[in-house]
Amino acid sequence: MPRQRTYTASEAAAALGISVDTLRRWDRAGRIRTTRDAANRRIVTAAEVARLRGGEPHELSARNRFRGTVRRIEADGLLAQVELDAGPFRVVAVVTREAVEELGLEPGAPATAIVKATSVMLER
Repeated sequence: MPRQRTYTASEAAAALGISVDTLRRWDRAGRIRTTRDAANRRIVTAAEVARLRGGEPHELSARNRFRGTVRRIEADGLLAQVELDAGPFRVVAVVTREAVEELGLEPGAPATAIVKATSVMLER
């Protein structure tokens, strides 16, 4: 049987769009399954990375995906503002409160922002 692809802690963190410190905290909290190599370093399987990413990519035409971690959620009435730390980017999205609940979003949870727009204009 072929051996499954594995990642070091830093490779897995990069693939998930989180810091190595966050990966360590998730490991201690039981949110991510890791093993240890002979030198006692964390090893993460490709299947575990895929599980945390939400499996295989969905068939969407969007080209811009920002994988990251939910930093903050502010819900008011029917809408919620979700702030996502995605590597060097901070993405803020306004979605329905129902969507936040259905996706199980909460601070510290992995999430992906998918951006598709024909134009974005900002001026000052």
